[in-house]
Amino acid sequence: MTNESTDNKGAEAAELTPEQLAEEIVQQAEEQVEEQHEHAHEVISEEQEKINELELALAAAKATVADQKDSVIRAKAEVDNVRRRSAQDVEKARKFALEKFAGEMLTTVDNLERALQSIDKDDESNKAVIEGIELTLQGLISSLEKFAIKAIDPQDQPFNPDQHQAMTMQEVPDVAPNTVIAVMQKGYELNGRLIRPAMVMVSKAPSVDTSA
Repeated sequence: MTNESTDNKGAEAAELTPEQLAEEIVQQAEEQVEEQHEHAHEVISEEQEKINELELALAAAKATVADQKDSVIRAKAEVDNVRRRSAQDVEKARKFALEKFAGEMLTTVDNLERALQSIDKDDESNKAVIEGIELTLQGLISSLEKFAIKAIDPQDQPFNPDQHQAMTMQEVPDVAPNTVIAVMQKGYELNGRLIRPAMVMVSKAPSVDTSA
């Protein structure tokens, strides 16, 4: 600012009344405040924009983490399903193999038991044969039991349709109805699951005479 302009303003200020001078000072102060307010608003706007950008970045990161978490959960569930199906397949294969093995062995057990029933035990010459058959039968039954294959021999027990197959029924004095009075062929179960029902004869209630 030149000395001439300074002198002019000084001259103009000298010509102003106190009221006009005060009004000019207030106006200059308001202009300064307005400039500071606009500057502060610009600063706040920049900060808010940065905050908005950070919030968007945070939201995107959270979404990515959530997607990855869901993917991990789904992958883990799929692995668990595959393991469970594999375990079931192995268990089914094992049970099928044991059932097939049991079926083969039960035929041998039946043949040995029939041989013992048909052989003449009073004949001394058969003693060694009988002992050999009995030892073979007991050894085979022990082997089956190691594989959880157990016999069902329901002699004198109540008839159970879940484990027994009634081949015939007969009236028997002093025997309660639905009692197994004879076992024609033993049944067998594998791990508590029936693989062959016992073939039995069952008592029945005496018939009522209606002719009287």
